[in-house]
Amino acid sequence: MYLDFEGLSSNQVYHCMTQTIVPRPIAWVLTDNGAAASYNLAPFSYFTAVSSNPPLIMLSIGKKADGSDKDTTVNIKQRKLCVVHIANAAQAPQVTESARSLAHGESELDLQQLPTCAFAGFKLPRLKDAPIAMACELYEIQSVGNTPQAMILLKVLHLYIDDSVVTMQQERVEVNSNQLNPLGRLGGGEYWANGSSFSITRPK
Repeated sequence: MYLDFEGLSSNQVYHCMTQTIVPRPIAWVLTDNGAAASYNLAPFSYFTAVSSNPPLIMLSIGKKADGSDKDTTVNIKQRKLCVVHIANAAQAPQVTESARSLAHGESELDLQQLPTCAFAGFKLPRLKDAPIAMACELYEIQSVGNTPQAMILLKVLHLYIDDSVVTMQQERVEVNSNQLNPLGRLGGGEYWANGSSFSITRPK
């Protein structure tokens, strides 16, 4: 099969890209809603590492159906900080549920009663049960594409790794990927973990 993207709609292109660039890591992003102890939590799979010096990661975030910025974008623009988590496969239902569309200011953490804990040396908390968390500050944000997307570069300040999945080998951090069992994204409602795919219906 040969597909000429010039003849496809943006929606068709999206589905082609998300079903062929696989599996993709998922950034499970916590941001500050601005109200006291109110946090937004959302998953994004247009996500990758882009630099080690400085340590930068990238999120690409689209718009809401009405054309306005998604809450994660708004919160990062306004308060410059976020925590990016890497979930394990067992957390797939919670990751999926956190994609539900809520009014700005409503907290996905409160809705699911997801516990948090202090992130040492950082203003925002991290999810207590996520095996990996990155404390990040905004490095740069650009508007890209015709929609457009927000391409957000984040500088990683601190990294948390659960002791159960990490060891030190000759002064180098070694993460046991089988023990971590990270959740990956495929196309449609499909996820990837430990060599197998499975589906969860995304909430509206």
